[in-house]
Amino acid sequence: MKRLFFKILAYGFLILLLVEALVRGLHLHKGTPERMIDEKGVEKWVPGQSGFVTTGNRRQNFSEYRINDLGFNSYREFDPQTETYEVALIGDSFIEGFHQDYYNSIGKKIERRMPELAVYEFGYAGYDLADELHLVQAYDELFEKIDMVVVYLHYPDDLLRNRYWVSEERLKLQKGMYGLLQHSKLLVYLQNIGFLNSMTKQLVSWKHAISGSSGGKEKSEGNKDQGLEHKTLENFKDLVGQPGLNHEKIVFLVDEQLLSEDLKNYLLTAGIPYIDYGKVLRQEKAPVTLIYDQHWNDLGRELVAKAIAAYLVNEQKPPIVQKQIPLNLHEEYQ
Repeated sequence: MKRLFFKILAYGFLILLLVEALVRGLHLHKGTPERMIDEKGVEKWVPGQSGFVTTGNRRQNFSEYRINDLGFNSYREFDPQTETYEVALIGDSFIEGFHQDYYNSIGKKIERRMPELAVYEFGYAGYDLADELHLVQAYDELFEKIDMVVVYLHYPDDLLRNRYWVSEERLKLQKGMYGLLQHSKLLVYLQNIGFLNSMTKQLVSWKHAISGSSGGKEKSEGNKDQGLEHKTLENFKDLVGQPGLNHEKIVFLVDEQLLSEDLKNYLLTAGIPYIDYGKVLRQEKAPVTLIYDQHWNDLGRELVAKAIAAYLVNEQKPPIVQKQIPLNLHEEYQ
């Protein structure tokens, strides 16, 4: 009996090693780079990293990333020049672009349409408006040289706080016991596909069943926060009202249909410019998001790039870009 027990342990260990090797060899684990918070209080990726990110179950999306010297996924370094018209694109994972090769990003797609333009992508998963505007103020010397700043705003998720503070919640995923678990790519893979979360939920439900407790109050789907629209509007006012922001450079990238009426009316009344990327996505009959989540696929990202380029052509008309645009480009965006 004792020999059988040790055999089971030995074979079990060998099977785990084999599966671990398969997960590593086939790169089934997510593979995101290491995070950091710099001396300016900006959360970003550790500069100089490169590799591949896997998203979705069964390696549904496999893309290459490159973290530049400033700590953002980009095909270029950020070095604004007076003779070039530069656009900064700031946002969360939708702008970060880990769902596509770094050399085929939204910024690169914009540049293909407007060759004399330079697009700097400041994307980082989890950024909200407080993070984004803090970034602009923290790197004020860099942004002073950039001609236009496009800030991605997802309503209402990006407006749940009215000021910036340093949060180390995401960095905790690299520390302690969780950090040690990251050394096993098999565990990372099981977590990414939700297997470990399912096990945790099952254990909790068993515990509640045994104890007879409900595990907390149930929230009704219809019981929504009636003050959310007011709160998000006030948060937006507080964030954009911070001293030191150059409002003449900032334009927001939004899906107008998702905005509350109060926020939309405020943008229009205050004359705050925005690009409605949602309109062009809804006009497309083919899928514009990935199969397994709502991030934009290649077509969706192409259309978002098109919307930004259209705004530049029809609204901003930067002189150095205007000279290089073919005459029929205006007609394409009508």
